Amino acid sequence: MIINHHVTEDTLHVKVSQELDVTNRAAAALQIEALVHTHRPRRVTVVLPTRDPSPMTFSALARVHRMCQSFGIPLTATGPDGKTQLSPFGDSTRATRPERLEHGARHDH
Repeated sequence: MIINHHVTEDTLHVKVSQELDVTNRAAAALQIEALVHTHRPRRVTVVLPTRDPSPMTFSALARVHRMCQSFGIPLTATGPDGKTQLSPFGDSTRATRPERLEHGARHDH
């Protein structure tokens, strides 16, 4: 089994047991999405098998992150210890607005 899960109070906890590859990343993302639809948690935590996810694992996590964002559900990713919070999508606590470009022209050339 690629993922394991359990629900405590209002949190869906998902553990990805191994790095994902091209043959199982979509299946893992779909399983997590189905769990979110079924349990309707207030938050989701995903424990990754390594602190530095492979591109395929990151791809699945990004897909789940987008889906959670669309529902307004915060997603937290942690390393294998389950305690060290990872921020693969950048620091979401201080999101900045993109700089406005004058007339669509780039200023860095």
